[in-house]
Amino acid sequence: MADPETPLEPVLVVIPTYNELENLRPITARIRAAVPNAHILVADDNSPDGTGKLADDLAQADDHLHVLHRTGKEGLGAAYLAGFRWGIEHGYQVLVEHDADGSHQPEYLPSILERLQTADAVKGSRYVKGGSTKGWPLHRELLSRGGNLWTQLMLGLPVKDATGGFVAWRASTLQGMGLDGVEAAGYGFQVEMVRRAIRAGFTVAEVPIEFVEREYGDSKMSGAIVIEAMGLTTRWGWKYRTGQVAAAVSRLTGRGRGGGQGAAS
Repeated sequence: MADPETPLEPVLVVIPTYNELENLRPITARIRAAVPNAHILVADDNSPDGTGKLADDLAQADDHLHVLHRTGKEGLGAAYLAGFRWGIEHGYQVLVEHDADGSHQPEYLPSILERLQTADAVKGSRYVKGGSTKGWPLHRELLSRGGNLWTQLMLGLPVKDATGGFVAWRASTLQGMGLDGVEAAGYGFQVEMVRRAIRAGFTVAEVPIEFVEREYGDSKMSGAIVIEAMGLTTRWGWKYRTGQVAAAVSRLTGRGRGGGQGAAS
């Protein structure tokens, strides 16, 4: 579905922040070095540690860096949606999701953007051939892999790292799949975005990355975030699978031609 004639510039890298004072300067410098023409939007959720002030200072010195100040901590998904809308309003053709903590390595950005030439969205993937994680304890690795297997089982998505958060989107993809009504606030947001894109007929490609555990600051992962993601995935999956069953029964009984809810849920 990707249109090779659609321009893939300018590029905006959206970085949600909450208490990332130690990480912001080095990660923005690495992004600027990896893709010098790209712009950066720091979407700060009113960090009490001064991250927003530092972002303003960095933006004063770099016309490729912008800051979106938000009123409070509303979740990862809400921050990205605000950043996407800001970017689309300002004419960016590619919107990139990127963590502030260094776990996403900007040096992979050129390969991700190159792959976007022939896809509607591209995920940096830990779980395709060549991908990996570094610095994770075993229980977190198992939790992540188990979550992705559950997502594939319930939703039938042809993506091995649906929960990964290093993603490049064409602006046309985001507009075509629709951003209104996105439910997930935490890490379930990544699954919901992939699900919406694929159900809308867009292609989501994966390129291998090495995911590195953060060096500074505290992880935002929590039990509540995991529970939210699992609950939403289960609900979406139940609707999808029951829709498939209903469509199959309809075909067998001659009451319909198939498709049904399973193709659109």
